[in-house]
Amino acid sequence: MTRGAIIVGASSGIGEALARELADRGYEIGLTARRTERLKAIGAELPTQAYVATMDVTDTADAREGFFELAAAMPSVDVVVLSAGVGYANYQLRWERERRTIDVNVRGFAAIATAAMEYFEANPDHARDRDGHLVGVSSVAAHFGNGATPAYNASKAFVSTYLEGLRARQRGAESDVAITTIEPGFVDTDLSMGTFWECSPETAARQISRAIENERKHAYVTRRWRLVAWLLDLLPEFVIRRAFS
Repeated sequence: MTRGAIIVGASSGIGEALARELADRGYEIGLTARRTERLKAIGAELPTQAYVATMDVTDTADAREGFFELAAAMPSVDVVVLSAGVGYANYQLRWERERRTIDVNVRGFAAIATAAMEYFEANPDHARDRDGHLVGVSSVAAHFGNGATPAYNASKAFVSTYLEGLRARQRGAESDVAITTIEPGFVDTDLSMGTFWECSPETAARQISRAIENERKHAYVTRRWRLVAWLLDLLPEFVIRRAFS
């Protein structure tokens, strides 16, 4: 049976690299983002069938409708990866930057996460005795507040906590949907805000694909960022503020 994956935010960065990685592993890929021509170019290069849907997650009603239409057009959707995200350095607290970060990383994320869960719960009996697999790309930034990027870090905390809540919901649900939280450190993309332990999008994609195959609940990219996240959870706020604010 052919497996299928929808990747939201597939036009660049981690999303694009993961689309290529999963296609190499035999998945048919649903590509979504705002840049239609870029998606078509990526799809033409994949070794498996690609399906393209233009999606702006800030238009939540249209994005949800587009998600369901894309899923219906694919023979199988076993995995949905939510990789769309934005982030800005914003010491000046310019509202437009804060608002857009919230619109994409919080409202847009929740809109498609709930659509994916609705799809999986309405279409059970997917591959490997699962009703589907939802993967959300959060960040190690979820573990602390940063004066330079307040909305971005807060939005990633939302993503991680929301996915944790969906996993808790699964314990009382009739469906059996795997839910994976991915927390990257620095990845060499347009969104990267540092170079410490920075990895390539291709390295990130390989590690994420392994987390998908192993149905991990939580994975750090690269794995050594687990230590940083652990320290951030333990350190007092004044130490973190000196280091990052």
